Amino acid sequence: MRDRFWERFALEELTQQEWEALCDGCGKCCLVKMEDAETGDVATLNVACRLLDIGSCRCSDYTHRFERVPECTQLSLQNLDEFHWLPHSCAYRRLAEGRKLASWHPLRSGSDRRMHERQMSVRHFGVSETDVDEADYEEHIIDIIPLDERR
Repeated sequence: MRDRFWERFALEELTQQEWEALCDGCGKCCLVKMEDAETGDVATLNVACRLLDIGSCRCSDYTHRFERVPECTQLSLQNLDEFHWLPHSCAYRRLAEGRKLASWHPLRSGSDRRMHERQMSVRHFGVSETDVDEADYEEHIIDIIPLDERR
């Protein structure tokens, strides 16, 4: 990868390896989201995809995730605007909005230790969907993004 690529190049100029490296590994994109059909509001739950290893905040089968979890979506430059629910801390969102990477981001700090220490990952609050009955999902809502607050 090119030195400090996230500061020197636009998202459109990144290689696939650089694009993947932007992921801070927080696991927040792997949390279950529910959209209210009437209002369009999106609720985020503390419930994570069954493939997410909560401890490491990494997909346990990243290579085969689309086969194993058909609803898994892949963030790309072409669909970035569709992911209005990305947290403000997300590197993809930050760079798309013209902001810099957070100081705790692994590319800046050299490891994911600072991210976890600052509790920026799901390690501190996430639970696996295998441990939660879908009927209880409403009890696990941690955030709601109203339709009119989407970017």
